[in-house]
Amino acid sequence: MQAQAKSRVVVAAAAADRKLWAPGVVAPSHLDGSLPGDYGWDPLGLGSDPKALTWYQQAELQNGRWAMLGVAGVLAQEIAKPDVFFYESAVYSSKNLPFGMNMGSLLAINFLLMHWVEVRRWQDIRKFGSVNKDPIFGYEVPNTEMGYPGGPFNPFGFGKDNMKEMQTKEIKNARLAMIAFMAFIVQAQATGENPLAALKAHLANPLGENILTNLGKCVIPATSEVAGIVIPTPCLWPGQ
Repeated sequence: MQAQAKSRVVVAAAAADRKLWAPGVVAPSHLDGSLPGDYGWDPLGLGSDPKALTWYQQAELQNGRWAMLGVAGVLAQEIAKPDVFFYESAVYSSKNLPFGMNMGSLLAINFLLMHWVEVRRWQDIRKFGSVNKDPIFGYEVPNTEMGYPGGPFNPFGFGKDNMKEMQTKEIKNARLAMIAFMAFIVQAQATGENPLAALKAHLANPLGENILTNLGKCVIPATSEVAGIVIPTPCLWPGQ
């Protein structure tokens, strides 16, 4: 009895010390703080099923990593080529592809490579550790934790002594990047400007260039043509 009481006290103390998304809230039972960046936020109970929780956690991690790459790429492109609107960069790129490729061949290569990687990742979620070994070159990754294969994917050895801390930093930046990328899209649709150009306009005229003054605007065309393919480009921004 004393051991059980002591255990309950330790658990209660740990819960009291845990950071949650708002003061005084109670985290759902399936969010026990073991996942990186877990602040007890799941108002719809989407992760109450353990399998669903694993899927959502991996989906957030992968989408966040892509968002970090996307945000960095948009900003780097604007710095290098400020005259190219990132929303139309595919049109620019389709005219400047190496090795005589066209947009169709580039999309085909991307599809095959992404299909290969995503199927392997899905297999790892279904049966963790089942795809640690490369079937072509025979190289094997440590993959001690799902979503963190290590080896060549962590060449600098980050997280050796503070893995949970580094994982938490990554997911925090990933979440910010996902919000930032969505903001880039909405801002581009409303102003027709790259993010740094829009920021410069806002700083020059805070009252005239902001989210309220651009509310309901959509300046991009309804379609875009890339390599002879007409692609619909509807606005996400309300009130076109």
